[in-house]
Amino acid sequence: MDVKNLEAPVNTITLNREEVYAPTDNIYEAISIIAKRATQINTDIKKELLEKLDEFATYSDSLEEIFENKEQIEVSKFYEKLPKPHAMAVREWLDNKIYYRNTATTDTEI
Repeated sequence: MDVKNLEAPVNTITLNREEVYAPTDNIYEAISIIAKRATQINTDIKKELLEKLDEFATYSDSLEEIFENKEQIEVSKFYEKLPKPHAMAVREWLDNKIYYRNTATTDTEI
């Protein structure tokens, strides 16, 4: 899933509690699933950002040589404007895009 095209809110919004825990009938389980997905999203975004910023890395021992790279600044600004990983995870959860299963039961939910 392309998290950059996800329509998640940038600002904090209030959610209906029943909508959040309706798929699991347990608010704690729902929040746990959302938190795990947010961690996955954060890891993916961080990995992608570090790969892109590594292209601009200059390896020199001198601190006096600091170069301002406009492309690097634009990449950083793009990632700063993305919604937070927890907002993306909540949006995916509400859109039923997160696959989860409870290993204690034999039912599989989507």
